[in-house]
Amino acid sequence: MSETVIDRAFAAMQAAPDDEAAHLAFYERVADAELYLLLEKEAAADVIEPRVIEGGGENLVLAFDTADRLANFAGDVAPYVALSGRVLVSMLVMEKMGMGLNLGVETSETLIPSDAIEWLSDALGETPDEFEARPAQFLPPAGIPEQVLKALDTKLVAAAGLVEQVWLCQVVYDDDSRGHLLAFINAEPNAERALAKSTHEAIAFSGVDAASLDVAFFDADEPAAAAITKVGLRFELPEVVQEKIPGSAPGMDPNSPPKLK
Repeated sequence: MSETVIDRAFAAMQAAPDDEAAHLAFYERVADAELYLLLEKEAAADVIEPRVIEGGGENLVLAFDTADRLANFAGDVAPYVALSGRVLVSMLVMEKMGMGLNLGVETSETLIPSDAIEWLSDALGETPDEFEARPAQFLPPAGIPEQVLKALDTKLVAAAGLVEQVWLCQVVYDDDSRGHLLAFINAEPNAERALAKSTHEAIAFSGVDAASLDVAFFDADEPAAAAITKVGLRFELPEVVQEKIPGSAPGMDPNSPPKLK
């Protein structure tokens, strides 16, 4: 069976039990993944009844990062619903339930208790602050921790199809304050909030406490965009093979999760 991103993140966490960044990266992969939730029976409208087991003194639902793994665990054809990890977390935190992830899968079998689900929900619920400042100068990036660069590179895979270019640079504002800026060029207007939040999450889950990053959006024909592309570091986005509309599949829209029965 093919190794998944959750397998790799889990292995890295197990190999470095004292590395907070590895733990954070694992939970971020869980939140970003499409998970398959085992049900007691076929979903009816927007109401689902997950199969529940007891573990660690609390109720746990059963989720898998591939449909094949769910089928192997169930031993036969079984009802399930596919939904994003962050949607599942938002549902579980309201019910004070935990998650059994990939049970029966040696490479990433683990129990995520309800207190960890609550922590993850809080982390995902944080939103970046908005502010207005006028950039006066753009400079090459410098001193960015490798962990932050890796976190951004991983997170920005999901930006493919939502933005044409992403660049990292230093910025000096007109009030002489400075920092680093992640510039999205020619982003889809309805994707700007999601891209900003995704960047915020990448920094939050990078394990670098002092890391911070501003986010801005530009059209390609703006002078600022041209200045950024002369000095900045460009992130390569994967080619979009098939257009995927966020929230189009049942359970994938965080603003309209199914209801647990």
